[in-house]
Amino acid sequence: MPKPTKGPRLGGGPAHERLMLANLAAALFTHKSITTTETKAKRLRPLAERLITFAKRGDLHARRRVLSVISDKGVVHELFSEIAPLLAEREGGYTRITKIGYRKGDNAPLAVIELVLEPVVKKSKAPKRTTAATAPAAPAEEATAPADEAPATEAVSVDEAVAVDAADEAPAGEAAADTTDAPVAAPADDAATETVEADPADVAEQQQNA
Repeated sequence: MPKPTKGPRLGGGPAHERLMLANLAAALFTHKSITTTETKAKRLRPLAERLITFAKRGDLHARRRVLSVISDKGVVHELFSEIAPLLAEREGGYTRITKIGYRKGDNAPLAVIELVLEPVVKKSKAPKRTTAATAPAAPAEEATAPADEAPATEAVSVDEAVAVDAADEAPAGEAAADTTDAPVAAPADDAATETVEADPADVAEQQQNA
């Protein structure tokens, strides 16, 4: 069993309500704007937008679905040929309801329901805003980059200085080596002299033994 719509009925029965909404939808598609009570306008909006969705499809099955609600073929033709192309780029919200006050006599709240036929204006996407935390990060990195490069140049200069100092000290070391070699050579000469002095004694002993 279908679930009934919440709220009071607009007519004496369900069939009367369907016919009343169908006539309101036909009048809306014909005149593009109608004035009715606020309750009827709110109940008409989902039906009218559903019929417009069928009209945007444009096939035969959709046309037959709309004809099952609105029996006037002229209104259906106008809906498919004139209204649907104007709403082709709009993804929803085909109707607009505007409250205009109260009716004289029964003080019923009135509203104007109309089709939104204005061209769709697409909003351009705004660029992403950089947060306060990320914005100063770039200058900080740029500031640290030269600081990182400075020690490298200093280290290279220090190495070069050490190399130059080593090159300068190399001759002094050779000179020291030469000075240390001179005293060492002297004992070698003394030993040679001692051996030369010992040779005549041996010769004398050899002569005595002989």
